[in-house]
Amino acid sequence: MRYPLLAATLVAALAVGGCGSQPEPDPLQRDVDAIVAVGTAGVQARVVDTVAGTNRTAVAGRADIAAPEPVSPDGYFRTGSLTKTLVATVVLMLVGEGRLTLDDTVQRWLPDMVRGNGNDGTRLTIRQLLQHTGGIHDSPFEIATAEDYYRLRLQTRTPEETVAAAMAHAPDFAPGSGWAYANVGYVLLGLIIEQVVHHPWHDEVRARILEPLGLRDTRWPGDDPALPAPHAKGYQQFEVDGPMVEVTELVDADASGGYLSTTEDIGIFYRNLLGGKLLRPDELKMMRTVVPVSGPTALAWPGAGYGLGLISVPLSCGGTYWMHNGGQTGYLTNAATTEDGSRSAVVAMSGTLAVGDDITHSKGFAQLHLANELIDHALCAK
Repeated sequence: MRYPLLAATLVAALAVGGCGSQPEPDPLQRDVDAIVAVGTAGVQARVVDTVAGTNRTAVAGRADIAAPEPVSPDGYFRTGSLTKTLVATVVLMLVGEGRLTLDDTVQRWLPDMVRGNGNDGTRLTIRQLLQHTGGIHDSPFEIATAEDYYRLRLQTRTPEETVAAAMAHAPDFAPGSGWAYANVGYVLLGLIIEQVVHHPWHDEVRARILEPLGLRDTRWPGDDPALPAPHAKGYQQFEVDGPMVEVTELVDADASGGYLSTTEDIGIFYRNLLGGKLLRPDELKMMRTVVPVSGPTALAWPGAGYGLGLISVPLSCGGTYWMHNGGQTGYLTNAATTEDGSRSAVVAMSGTLAVGDDITHSKGFAQLHLANELIDHALCAK
């Protein structure tokens, strides 16, 4: 239901063709049109430059593939793993206040929750959960077919049940000895936050981040499967060259992913975070201390590193940008900002394309590559 970072779509080696001698279109519009051209149902993008004082949007495709209604530039979508950056920010705020440390073990805060089949909470730290170096094996609900979606879309799973499902498997590697994206690590972080503050972790996100920044359109859905209006319907292509299945309704919200938001709100959050408005310098430095990624993530973002709820990616024009990817059944989002938080780019896609066995030549592969190109063009001001 929540895909490991890539939302089951990976980077492609496709390039956007030129337009000959005709006048060059608006670059942002050109890039969203390219994402729709590969098969995405709808796209909205927003690029904000606080130095230049600009706030540009572009949309392409349809909000409903069966109707002519256009995508709204202010539409809601499921943010998926962008939630991880919010959770990591709260954890680092608590670190800055001396209420926990990155080297605290999971056992200290969640006694005997991580154990069995080689799992050992006494060896697993908060830093490792944040950075995906803990080695816990993910065991999420699997929505691989349309039948799975209809069967599971309204089914709930408590955080404790999610952790217990992971504990039924041996770790992928010993804590600190490798890197592998794991949603269950952030589920554990949500539970740890609750042990520290004595109320739901998402209430802490609201009080510390959403309310101070005025993010009124970022909402915790709980077990409500609907999206607020306006929104584009979500679509999932479960098989290569198969139909786009409408998957808008979904119950899938925990500390690894689940918020509903808009491109405006998401951009404000990441600009303030990287601009030093949420964390003190020491904690922001911790967040931006990265380790190399591996597997599909390295293929999707060559040269990337993973910090604490943030990914660093090289810019084609030099330097680095900071981002996270969020994929949730039917929706795929990239949110990024420059090093100093002065410019942000958010691209939200309503419709995820299939990857299949031949990953590097799939439409799902191309979809994410084109979204990455949009981000790079926007932050390099191409």
